[in-house]
Amino acid sequence: MLKLSQINGVAVYAPKGSKGKAAATYTSMGKVHQTVFAPDGLRVVGFLVSRPDLVGMVKRDDTFVALDSITPCDGGIRVTKGNESFDDVARARLGLDWDACLIWAGMDVKTTEGKVLGYVNDASFNSKSGAVESFAIGDGGVAQSLVGSVEVPASMVCGYEKGYMIVQPQAAKLELTGGVAAKAGESYAKAKLEGKKAAEQAGKAAGEAVEVGSKALGKQLGKTRGMFSSFVDEFRKAQE
Repeated sequence: MLKLSQINGVAVYAPKGSKGKAAATYTSMGKVHQTVFAPDGLRVVGFLVSRPDLVGMVKRDDTFVALDSITPCDGGIRVTKGNESFDDVARARLGLDWDACLIWAGMDVKTTEGKVLGYVNDASFNSKSGAVESFAIGDGGVAQSLVGSVEVPASMVCGYEKGYMIVQPQAAKLELTGGVAAKAGESYAKAKLEGKKAAEQAGKAAGEAVEVGSKALGKQLGKTRGMFSSFVDEFRKAQE
């Protein structure tokens, strides 16, 4: 399984050469900026790649690269299907309703009963099929590095509605995992995600400042040391 945090910011290389012809050399086209999910939200279909500004000033739109068109290479990701890998051609080939596709990273999460749980800060998915295994939900009321996040199985995700990922009520009872507190074995790390009130109490117990509000949609996830090497290893294992 791969994670969004492993692939965000990874360099992408596109083939040089004429349309439809295989290329022996590649050129850098930018870095992975966002992960795009199918309209049901349960499958990764590709990535938005941010490209360098023209002459350092003219902002260029992101390029969509399909998941089935990439393979790991030294220093990044290599595009494998030529023009069929990109934008409208790739979307048509995959039969995507682009307007209905989703970017989950940074989106707020609440249950079908209306309880706000936090925001999506990561996801685990199959590198070949794109099928999502789980989403990591962090509470916006406390630094994620302190108490960690909640792993919500994809089976608990109901869909998207008015700026929120909607999940089943049971997701509010899942255990927090990871974070400084959990690793230290502190009692507050055993607290369950019961909304921002519980997270704030955990933050006070640790003497840490509270981070108010949820992350903005599309904000790049923090980079983890060794993230890229881990991504390459996991990607290659999945391709075997």
